[in-house]
Amino acid sequence: MTERRLLLVNGPNLNLLGTRQPEIYGRETLADVEDLVRDRAARRGFDIRALQSNHEGVLIDAIHAARADCAGIVINPGGLTHTSVALRDALAGVSLPVAEVHISDIAARESFRQFSYVRDVAVVHVIGEGIAGYGRATDALIALITGDGAAGGVP
Repeated sequence: MTERRLLLVNGPNLNLLGTRQPEIYGRETLADVEDLVRDRAARRGFDIRALQSNHEGVLIDAIHAARADCAGIVINPGGLTHTSVALRDALAGVSLPVAEVHISDIAARESFRQFSYVRDVAVVHVIGEGIAGYGRATDALIALITGDGAAGGVP
């Protein structure tokens, strides 16, 4: 591994964290998420490039670009989790390890939210732990990348 950088991807509507349905998603903001991941990555000598977009193509382009300078991807695809084969194919196509994060427990929500196109391409899954899940996913992904099982993995 030559790069010590992660791509942090947040999909549609995650720019509204803190104000959108706080009873489900909490009061923390997207900036809080980015700060959390940046801090957790820095503890292990990694930096992050963070991107949030409400546009599927922008997310796919960023995932493709990550091949050049990232060691892995932490992603909360938002609603695209349940609808986007194209996003799933982009993640599979770049051959980088992926950590899938969801703030809420998608398995306990509406039936249409219970399926994830990302699930089978991700090596780490952290679901329903609020924004703290991003930190746990970051730790587990870096542990897999570096081969440091002591950092703890999340299947």
